[in-house]
Amino acid sequence: MIPLRDENPSRTFPFATLLLIGANVAVFLYEMSLAPRALERFVMSYGAIPVAILSDARVLPGSPPFPWMTLLTSMFLHGGIMHLVGNMLYLWIFGDNVEDRMGPVRFLIFYVVCGIAAALIQIFVRPDSTAPLVGASGAIAGILGAYALLFPGARVQTLIFLFIFVRIIEIPALLLLGVWFLMQLLSAPASQGAGVAFFAHIGGFLAGMLLMAGFVRRRRAT
Repeated sequence: MIPLRDENPSRTFPFATLLLIGANVAVFLYEMSLAPRALERFVMSYGAIPVAILSDARVLPGSPPFPWMTLLTSMFLHGGIMHLVGNMLYLWIFGDNVEDRMGPVRFLIFYVVCGIAAALIQIFVRPDSTAPLVGASGAIAGILGAYALLFPGARVQTLIFLFIFVRIIEIPALLLLGVWFLMQLLSAPASQGAGVAFFAHIGGFLAGMLLMAGFVRRRRAT
């Protein structure tokens, strides 16, 4: 299932959502401008490497001075164009409404906190990993968790693949995001060496659900 758009108009301009999309795209374009060896060095320097973070050791001389800083920088790196496009699609569809309920500043803080929580869960599960964690999916998973609670009945136009049949149907957000979360749970146990941080997705989603209430602005009575 691939979400295409939601039938849930936002009341405010999604400034923070667009800012995050722009930042991710800008960093990816910079990545693509690097030669292969320089790109590998860049990812190893700014990706979140569990072993390096837990041992408080810098991987390369050009790495951030404190390894834990890569918990933030890694959110803006991506491993390829499809990795970027998939993440930005979810951020665009679901981010604006969550931002509308939180306000841009709280939304940005929420995004970062969920992303860090997601990375920490992945590190806790795979503490001996030397592979760098990269991507915004943990932070975006937090947005999905918040959206599932805030707008469970919102209709989402979704591309469905049924063997050779392809259809676009509208389904409730809670069903779409519930299936997405279930897929992460089913995929996580066999994810060793798969190159996808499924536990980060799970951790980000749960963090978004747990933290959402503390970031949503109260509506004024009219």
